[in-house]
Amino acid sequence: MFRKIKGTQDFLDLTLFNFIIDQAKKHLSCYRFTEIATPILEPLEMYKRSTGEETEVVTKQMFTIEARKDEDWICLRPEATPSVIRAFIENSVQQTPWKVYTWGPMFRYERPQKGRYRQFHQFNMEIVGSQSIAQDAHFIKMLDRFFHDKLMLNNYALLINYLGCPSDRELFLGVLDKFLDGLIEQLCSECKIRKEKNILRVFDCKNPNCQSLYKDAPRITDNLCDECNSEWGALQEQLVLLSVSFTVQPKLVRGLDYYSKTVFEFVSQNLGAQSAFCAGGRYNKLVSQLGGKKDQPSIGAAIGIDRTLLLLETVKENLPLPQESALSVILPIENAQYTLALLIADNLQNAGLCADVLLEGDSVKSMMRKANKMGAKYALIIGPDEQQEKKVTVKDMVTGSSETILQIDLVDYLKK
Repeated sequence: MFRKIKGTQDFLDLTLFNFIIDQAKKHLSCYRFTEIATPILEPLEMYKRSTGEETEVVTKQMFTIEARKDEDWICLRPEATPSVIRAFIENSVQQTPWKVYTWGPMFRYERPQKGRYRQFHQFNMEIVGSQSIAQDAHFIKMLDRFFHDKLMLNNYALLINYLGCPSDRELFLGVLDKFLDGLIEQLCSECKIRKEKNILRVFDCKNPNCQSLYKDAPRITDNLCDECNSEWGALQEQLVLLSVSFTVQPKLVRGLDYYSKTVFEFVSQNLGAQSAFCAGGRYNKLVSQLGGKKDQPSIGAAIGIDRTLLLLETVKENLPLPQESALSVILPIENAQYTLALLIADNLQNAGLCADVLLEGDSVKSMMRKANKMGAKYALIIGPDEQQEKKVTVKDMVTGSSETILQIDLVDYLKK
């Protein structure tokens, strides 16, 4: 017997999964987003250039595919934002802001645990070509309204931080490096490496000792230029006016190199260690990094569908989940009624009714049990008498009542 690959899942009931996708699509249509789709396979070099050579995504988590002769290496996409930007550039999109979303599987080689999989699913939203900090506030409000109003979640918090412009970042890295020099002997081995290669990532360290050391670390928001300081203040003010509750988290830097200025995460204690179920931020230089002719300031986010599913499991009774159509199961008594049963089923299905046929030659009692387990609303019994008289015996599986009607009237009867 074969088993699924470690870190992957089987979805045998997609009701909640599809509910998230459907609600997200409806919600984003109110904000003038359009759906696109990009390949699962992308150039490996694209992620090295965008996500960052020294990020854990690139150094530890990529699923790569060895190139054939005269071809570049490719990978299974670990995230969607670079793919969307590549599509923007390659297809010469001219109209901005370009407001799009895409969803599907992503792939990272990680140690599987609750809420963390090697094949996981994301719903990504991107606004390409908008520099206004007010766009950030509007974007975050859009997400907050989706989680609270559409998914009916209330067990989450919003964390935000501001990383400043490239000049702010460069100055801050020097301040942070000097701070860490005084702690070098106390840092874990991983943080010592991060200090040299990707210093902001020290804040992502899960080592309790390191986290205690970083409580007194300098804040990038205390080292902003006048313009960025003004934007940071405006963002917080606008979120307050939009009734968005948030907490400033100075250690929130996000693990991808392309982020600048606004970064944020929606988190829930109900998810345990992997608490973030939606995260994103602003990336103003990514278009030019990936070969675009000019920069297109942008903002985006990804909703982790797998983690959101875990949150919805506790509130699904309150959700307006789609109701399954009433099922009619057709029970031909003998082989002689099989063809008629198929014709009746086809007629019902053509009329938009949900119908199935039992064709295994079981007894009536056995077929009734099967129809009950299938959740049938009606059992449509066709025996020799019904066949001859062009009728069907309709048994209501809830009330137990039966009625014999003409086959020609069956569609109207079931629709009532």
